[in-house]
Amino acid sequence: MASLPQTFDRPVHIAVIGGTGLYKIDGYTPVAVVNPETPWGKPSSPIHILEHNGVPIAFLARHGEHHQYAPHEVPARANIAALRHIGVRCVIAFSAVGSLQEEIKPMDFVVPDQIIDRTKGIRPFTFFEGGLVGHVPFGDPFDSKIVNVVKGCAAAMKGEGVTLHDKGTVICMEGPQFSTRAESNLYRSWGGSVINMSALPEAKLAREAEMAYQMICMATDYDCWHSTEDVDVAMVMHHMSTNGQNAKHLVGAVLDELSKQENSDLVTAKHWEGASKGAVMYCTMPEGRSPEALKKVQYLFPGFLKE
Repeated sequence: MASLPQTFDRPVHIAVIGGTGLYKIDGYTPVAVVNPETPWGKPSSPIHILEHNGVPIAFLARHGEHHQYAPHEVPARANIAALRHIGVRCVIAFSAVGSLQEEIKPMDFVVPDQIIDRTKGIRPFTFFEGGLVGHVPFGDPFDSKIVNVVKGCAAAMKGEGVTLHDKGTVICMEGPQFSTRAESNLYRSWGGSVINMSALPEAKLAREAEMAYQMICMATDYDCWHSTEDVDVAMVMHHMSTNGQNAKHLVGAVLDELSKQENSDLVTAKHWEGASKGAVMYCTMPEGRSPEALKKVQYLFPGFLKE
């Protein structure tokens, strides 16, 4: 890392946020490592800029390079702000999850289309506060356009043992402890498909940053509803290591496809452009806008509300 440039002068439209079990992506040429200071602090890890067929891709380790951040400690605002600042508009986020349904077997993949928030309000979850209010729509928290790309890649890999469930509801719980059996069964009764600790506030912040964001989940266990056996880290890591190559191949195939569309409306998230500006304009009148809060948001959107 020391020998790589610490700056990169081209916009990077595509990023991967790696979670448990996905700490790097293989087969790409490292070209730079950047570590921007945002108004919300530094990201959880330096951002590695990789190139594939001439297209730059950013990789950020959600829990830190040494997995030192618990889910509630991840500096999600800094992570999303830093990615947005270097040009990212399209994010593939990877997460290990517990399965809440029999048909989602350990080592299956899921691209969820909904979230239920069971975090406890201790994680900072918005860029719009302190004198700048914005209510950004979040009815569909993931990006259906990216889902179609993931589905196509997974279908092509079916013979390699990749099983993909193309929709589902992810329960995002606080952690860092796993669920009680009563909680696990409650979430099943709500229609939850999988459970993790990191979908939020990451997905909310990505929406505020006007990014196309999709999480790819890999089931590592059946959570504790399934038997009297407790879920533990050893169980999770066993399935991650067994299915790790499939995870990397699936993410790699998705990146290949997105790279071919580097400057498309999908990858540059044109369908979300202007959502945050409109949300703020309808909420906080010019007289009530805090200069400090506005300056922070202008890190994400240079010139925001100046015109």
